[in-house]
Amino acid sequence: MSGMTAVAPADAGAVTNGRASSPAAPAFAGATRGRVTPNAPLAPLTWFKTGGPADTLFEPADVADLQDFLRALDSETPVMALGLGSNMIVRDGGIPGVVVRLGKAFAKTSTDGLTLTAGGGTSGILVSSTARDAGIAGLEFLRSIPGTVGGFVRMNGGAYGSETSDVLVDCDVVLRSGELVTLAGSDLGYTYRHSDLPEGAIVVSATFKGRAGEPAAIQAEMDRIAASREASQPLRSKTGGSTFKNPEGDKAWQVIDAAGCRGLTRGGAQVSEKHTNFLLNTGGATSADIEDLGEDVRARVKAHSGVELEWEIQRVGRK
Repeated sequence: MSGMTAVAPADAGAVTNGRASSPAAPAFAGATRGRVTPNAPLAPLTWFKTGGPADTLFEPADVADLQDFLRALDSETPVMALGLGSNMIVRDGGIPGVVVRLGKAFAKTSTDGLTLTAGGGTSGILVSSTARDAGIAGLEFLRSIPGTVGGFVRMNGGAYGSETSDVLVDCDVVLRSGELVTLAGSDLGYTYRHSDLPEGAIVVSATFKGRAGEPAAIQAEMDRIAASREASQPLRSKTGGSTFKNPEGDKAWQVIDAAGCRGLTRGGAQVSEKHTNFLLNTGGATSADIEDLGEDVRARVKAHSGVELEWEIQRVGRK
């Protein structure tokens, strides 16, 4: 069929980054208008710039293409969405099954009064700037979230006193079965950095509601947030964002610092000197270095203060 790509399995026993991948990419007998890449390197797509390949990387042309692909895919094949690759450690053994990456077709925005609808691949920066132009206040905090709509809807991303759950009206989600459903924000079981979205479900769009505001005042708040992040976070390093959730009644960076972890290293990974809740790839780290360093931090904090730090960064794939 013209313009469509058939999915072929990867070569059996292919080796990437010194590790054997799964014997073959997921079987898929259909065709797609999107792009399918077997044994696809993921390190270039993540903020840490580490990790192994995906068995298959799928970049759908649109929502219908994604639905058709998932319907035709073996129901036992795991599926995971990938946004901008922040807030994530892709382990060195790669990711089994299919990784779905939403491209430009999923990065469109529109406004209606005080509501804004954005595709699942839209960055937080674009959402907040679109809201500014439309005179919608209350979404400025999304400027500081280094990810896409799909990611911060799933994880209830938040910063500077606000969370996604505060502004989300509803979202369109393609389930693992290929079914497209609309879920209200109240259906997502939101808690701190968590939702009850089912495994394999992919957020393809979301609608947010703010309040009336003046574009100049909205821009001023966005500028304040940007300056605060620049001053306090290692934004120009290979990092993944905030590593651990804030313990109740405390700040993760404070308990990490108090435990003597500032500058701590493991292989090519380091606890940031600038902000101790950030881990860095100093140049030659593996994903194992980064994850093991995180566990070193958790152990030291536990021994020092009794606080059990919980990972905020997702750790996915084979070790």
